[in-house]
Amino acid sequence: MASKAKSKKRAAADSEGGSRKKRKSAYEQDESLLDTELGVNKGYAFMDPQLLADHLAQKTTRFGSDLSPIELADLYISPSSIHDTTSWLEDRTLTKLPGFLEKFAKKPEDLGKAPKQKGSPHTIIVTGAGLRAADVVRAVRKYQTKKCSVAKLFAKHMKIEETTKFLQEHHTGVAVGTPTRLNDLVENGALSLENLERIVVDASHIDQKKRGVLDMKDTMLPVARWLARKEFKERYTAGDKPLQLLFY
Repeated sequence: MASKAKSKKRAAADSEGGSRKKRKSAYEQDESLLDTELGVNKGYAFMDPQLLADHLAQKTTRFGSDLSPIELADLYISPSSIHDTTSWLEDRTLTKLPGFLEKFAKKPEDLGKAPKQKGSPHTIIVTGAGLRAADVVRAVRKYQTKKCSVAKLFAKHMKIEETTKFLQEHHTGVAVGTPTRLNDLVENGALSLENLERIVVDASHIDQKKRGVLDMKDTMLPVARWLARKEFKERYTAGDKPLQLLFY
């Protein structure tokens, strides 16, 4: 009898633990959160920094199955590195993106200003593909002026030499790009991170197959490597002027 009671107790505990896990990852399983008409995964609106960090770690482990434990650890982003955006209650569509940026910027009026150094944006928005990046550029075009450019930093129809020349010649406030091209531009010295204040991940957008930038290996791992750059990790939790990491 005692053995049966212990078994029942263990089963109940296991069931409760399973329920907690299901509740924790409900945003991944609930199809109602995937709005294909808007092209948005609404689950990200409810994800605080801890959930986002767990989500990123799960995706990285899943798609980086050929990586060593040390390599996976290097790609880990801590909850303290992620800015909480759950207070944003609007749909995370392109038309709402400027409002989102302005809500979490300390000085919204500075979004339309460029640092004095050329090719050194204060904001970088990371997307999964060139076509999507082009759409994002149009959505934030309001921040472009004669003295402040919105840079298109992606490979689609643009050679890296052309992008490099653009950055060398223009004062850039906001840059929109794909992670691999962004990394390449940092490595060749064209893209400076010296004045960077925020990184925005275009996470909520989904295609007709209900996939977002973090749902595919070809896009998720490059994003993970971009976010885990050493100079970023050192600044995410800096006390004086931390680098904001925002998931839209």
